[in-house]
Amino acid sequence: MKVRFWGVRGSIPSPGPKTIRYGGNTTCIEVRSDAGELIILDGGTGIFALAQSLLAELPISATVFITHTHWDHIQGLPFFTPLYIPGNSLRLCGAHDVVTGTGIEQVMSVQLQYSYFPVREAEMHARIEYQTLRVGATVAVGDARVTNTILNHPVINLGYRIDCNGKSVFFTGDHEPYFNIYEPGDEDYAEYQTLIEGKQRTIDEAVAGCDVLIADCSFTTAEYPAKRGWGHGTFAASIELARRCGVKQLVCTHHEPTRSDDELERIFAEALAQCRLGPADPSVILAREGLEIAI
Repeated sequence: MKVRFWGVRGSIPSPGPKTIRYGGNTTCIEVRSDAGELIILDGGTGIFALAQSLLAELPISATVFITHTHWDHIQGLPFFTPLYIPGNSLRLCGAHDVVTGTGIEQVMSVQLQYSYFPVREAEMHARIEYQTLRVGATVAVGDARVTNTILNHPVINLGYRIDCNGKSVFFTGDHEPYFNIYEPGDEDYAEYQTLIEGKQRTIDEAVAGCDVLIADCSFTTAEYPAKRGWGHGTFAASIELARRCGVKQLVCTHHEPTRSDDELERIFAEALAQCRLGPADPSVILAREGLEIAI
């Protein structure tokens, strides 16, 4: 498999001279199976540059897996140029929205309301298929298999594991490690602790043995207490997850949009020093636009 990053920032695009090295686009990751099947993880603003690259290999067939429907993970979808070209096909997969009671088709219908976007879905000439996923379901994409797992975020967020010929990638989307909302000694503490430990085991089982883990590392350990409950992870928590699950390589992404590249590199170096990685630990790198990983 091959993995390429097209967008690595969180929350809002942050282009400018201070984000040139790592990029200012929001989440979008391209995965190619061994047979060349095109899998796209999330449709943030980075998907526009991916779309331009795909114009050289038309017609294309792509399967897009949406982790969750916050803007920074879907806002590039209407600008995915192959959607407007006959002969292309796109399958859009994601979770059922328990708030609206709708399926994944809402990510297009909401954005394509005429008050907000000048093009209607009827004007998209590619074949579009929507597939609302059952939790834990596996979707076949040619020679690859994509299995989802619920992670911890203010809306339903599906992490995706992609397996292909013995190699594997797991992408968390946005994820905050589970924490107990009760204080030790509260009567509900033990019951809630059992609940979240079960949820964590499910995640660990999904991540176990992955060649590459792509994880939400928005905050430092020092920043986290003020951000608790926002639904985002830390460098330390992601490194611990990778260690615990026997991951070979951790790629830290969803960079906080107010950080410059220099600040990002500084806090990353501090996080690595604090975690004291050893020879048996996974390698840990920062995601950047254009980064390619062959597995």
